[in-house]
Amino acid sequence: MNIEKYPSKLLETAVNEFTKLPGIGRKSALRLVLHLLRQDTEAVNFFGNSIIQLRNEIKHCKVCHNISDTEICNICGNHARNQSVVCVVENIRDVMSVENTQQYNGLYHVLGGIISPMDGIGPAELEIESLIKRVGEGTIVEIILALSTTMEGDTTNFYIFRKLKDFPVKITTLARGVSVGDELEYTDEITLGRSLTNRIPYESSLGK
Repeated sequence: MNIEKYPSKLLETAVNEFTKLPGIGRKSALRLVLHLLRQDTEAVNFFGNSIIQLRNEIKHCKVCHNISDTEICNICGNHARNQSVVCVVENIRDVMSVENTQQYNGLYHVLGGIISPMDGIGPAELEIESLIKRVGEGTIVEIILALSTTMEGDTTNFYIFRKLKDFPVKITTLARGVSVGDELEYTDEITLGRSLTNRIPYESSLGK
């Protein structure tokens, strides 16, 4: 095993911290750290403080659980949007993907993950109960299940459908423009936009 030697303990510590980021190996981490060392002290301080401020001050919307600077996010607080339609997504990246299509004007509900027994994630670890509560308030007429078309995504869709099927709410899902096994964030905007526009009743997507 090749153990790299660094001329500075401070440099080594910084590289070790960068390698904790997803997709960053030791060579990439070293390149990023050396890049920061070439920047002005003010720029590096701003970079570091922005991350600290993000971690300490970021909020999650009390309604949809999206990331927000305030207790109610800009989407939920925008009364020009359709308040009666809610798109259920796995994470914040999926909200951004749907927004980028410019084909959707409703609200969201961020689950914070999908059911995955292999990873120890069950319904209790997700924001499903808060979704049921939102539907129970009676102002929502349609729930769009927009989770990844993976086995875990399909399992989560079906669980939510079972929980909501007795409520007077229409439950739809994306049209199959999104290929089986695809995650929303990797689906191009045009395909995702069409899948949203041409969404189908969830029950129609179930195999007989």
